[in-house]
Amino acid sequence: MSDTPRFLIVRLGSLGDVIHAIPAAAALRHRFPQARIDWMVDARYVELLRLVEPIDAPIAIDPRALWRGGERGEFLARLREARATAYDAVIDLQGLLKSAALARVVGGKRTIGFPRAHLREPMARALYSETPDPGPEPHVVHKNLALLRAVGVVDPQVHFPLNIPRTAAVQSVTDRLGERGFALINPGAAWPNKRWPAVRFGAIASLLRRERGLPSIVLWGPGEEALAREVVATSSGGAELSPPTTVVDLVGLARAAALMVSGDTGPLHIAGAVATPIVALFGPTYPERNGPWSPQDIVISRAAQCACLYERQCRRADKCIDDIGVEDVRDAIRRRLSTHD
Repeated sequence: MSDTPRFLIVRLGSLGDVIHAIPAAAALRHRFPQARIDWMVDARYVELLRLVEPIDAPIAIDPRALWRGGERGEFLARLREARATAYDAVIDLQGLLKSAALARVVGGKRTIGFPRAHLREPMARALYSETPDPGPEPHVVHKNLALLRAVGVVDPQVHFPLNIPRTAAVQSVTDRLGERGFALINPGAAWPNKRWPAVRFGAIASLLRRERGLPSIVLWGPGEEALAREVVATSSGGAELSPPTTVVDLVGLARAAALMVSGDTGPLHIAGAVATPIVALFGPTYPERNGPWSPQDIVISRAAQCACLYERQCRRADKCIDDIGVEDVRDAIRRRLSTHD
């Protein structure tokens, strides 16, 4: 390829998956310093991508707008603008029919995606011009990086080059508690099957305050405030509710925290991207694919015994993640923080 190629990454969502794709953008920039690198993404994550230093332009797009008359014109206009850019390579890191269709419609010289065996929706394969095999890499971060061999990126490193502003929400917490003076607890998750009981998170907050002198900030997103309040109420004064946060606030809070305790959801992966020590709780998903990538972080997983892998709702009376006890998490926290002291 030339020294000034034009790349488009297609990774619409979710939050964790967008985070996992950032090293691919960083690797492209390292290999092609003068390249144009754009990213097609769900509008909810545009502000996150504005923090990613290698990205020239995030392109906010919602495929559902095609069926909403009032938004169809803007949707089609953005696709026409992307086509006019004449990308040298469009790289679909999502592997769904909708992402593959968008990658193809953009009309780049090359449309690169995963081979059928690596796709969640195998029919997407028909829309790619190239499907290099990423090999046996289990983690999605490394799988994404392996796909870049098609454009000459070899031996890439995992980097998350983020320009993180200090927002008002972050300032309000750090002014009171100091840098690295608090832990983050994230009890929510879009999938009910990924949620550990709130009362146990409360017990962990109590332990952190008593044993480590760390107060906990309990994160919450839309529809999760009651869950977060239950954690605070059962923490014996060890936790307080986070202020309302944007994705950018979450990045800043994670950067300033001494520890993150969370299930498999977006804020966990944000913490990993900014090198915050992590204790992660996994039930219906494989940490080998989606978990923290730092060997120092600790994962407590019950995926091996889960009967509802990658299902939003558990089909049993007791979720597999509920088999993780408070003592399991306390021991993991001790081990993780002992490597960071």
